[in-house]
Amino acid sequence: MLLAIGERRTLYMVRGLIILMLAAVISEKFQLTLLSFVIEKLVLGAAVAMAVIFQGEFRRFLELLGQGKVLQFFQRKPSASKPNNVVDELVEAVRELSQNRTGALIVVETTGSIDMRVFVDQGVPIDGEISKALLQTIFQPKTLLHDGAVFIRGSRIISAGVILPLSDKTFSRQLGTRHRAAMGITEIVDQCLCIIVSEETGSISLAEKGVLDRPLTSSKLKELLDKKFALLVKGESVAPGWGLLSRLIGPKGRRFLQTTFRTLSSNSSEEKK
Repeated sequence: MLLAIGERRTLYMVRGLIILMLAAVISEKFQLTLLSFVIEKLVLGAAVAMAVIFQGEFRRFLELLGQGKVLQFFQRKPSASKPNNVVDELVEAVRELSQNRTGALIVVETTGSIDMRVFVDQGVPIDGEISKALLQTIFQPKTLLHDGAVFIRGSRIISAGVILPLSDKTFSRQLGTRHRAAMGITEIVDQCLCIIVSEETGSISLAEKGVLDRPLTSSKLKELLDKKFALLVKGESVAPGWGLLSRLIGPKGRRFLQTTFRTLSSNSSEEKK
């Protein structure tokens, strides 16, 4: 289940469910009747809520099960793997937009799969291969989609004219709405990068996890993108297992599990004696 989930906020919900289940086991082990009853109802309610939240995943799972392709559900999405020509097309388009002082806002998915419901408006579906010409056409001032963002997944432009949530942070007057939108979406969603081209100055910026890196040259942007996706591809080559669960629950969760297992083991030993 963890391999099929890519979004950080969803992983937090799974973490919360796991903690509730562990608490239910511990309360039952120590015969805390009232606490066990309350936590059991919370686990049941959380399970129902998860079924509603993951309705799209469940639908896809059943479709693949009916087609005999259920293993595809657990395969990692290749979104993080960006061929060099895709990065080159993206950087070249940004370079020319910068030279012409044409404003642009590009959201690039890195790991997992972004739930497009986090966008204020999901824009107009494009589903086309990334190309310099297509990106430049979308952001031309006279087009209907130039004010919104472009959302890129893998090597394809998924949609254009996307409206992003704005950050509540205080910014310099030199930064406009595009920069606030880039900061807003990267604060909410970890698995994306946001490239901004300023309409006033033509400067290039890169936002990630709520941090804005500016100003950048096109060569520096290419260097950062190549480095980022090289690290992601390298990370995906590591076989999943305890490492994935360990990253999911964090250091505090690991200490909690270790303490719990030691307590349960000592109790079992005492009962045997």
